Amino acid sequence: MQLLRFAGVGVASTAAYALLYLVLRPLIGPFTANALALLLTAIANTAANRRLTFGVRGSSGVLSDHAVGLLAFGAGLSLTSGALATLHAVSDPARSTELVVLMTANALATLLRFGALKLAFSRRTNLR
Repeated sequence: MQLLRFAGVGVASTAAYALLYLVLRPLIGPFTANALALLLTAIANTAANRRLTFGVRGSSGVLSDHAVGLLAFGAGLSLTSGALATLHAVSDPARSTELVVLMTANALATLLRFGALKLAFSRRTNLR
């Protein structure tokens, strides 16, 4: 059940990320649009997973939870930026191609995020 809730949050976060990227990309370029869209959705994603997936409520530990989320964001940013840089090094891609490459990199980053959040939240909830 936990994985299904995580997937639901992930689908919503991915849709929000894609929309933000497509809106921001013409205004600030692909790399900055990726970073900003990823940051905004990572914050929302951590908050949603904290409550919906892992059942953590209240403000206790919220800063450390978001710190873990930001570490996962850093890994995701590295993956997506690397994928975007590689794509731009070999071609002048269409926006749709950029988005497919970014979604693929995001899928890998999501696996990392799940592991990091599960570890962080399970340690804290086991202490209670």
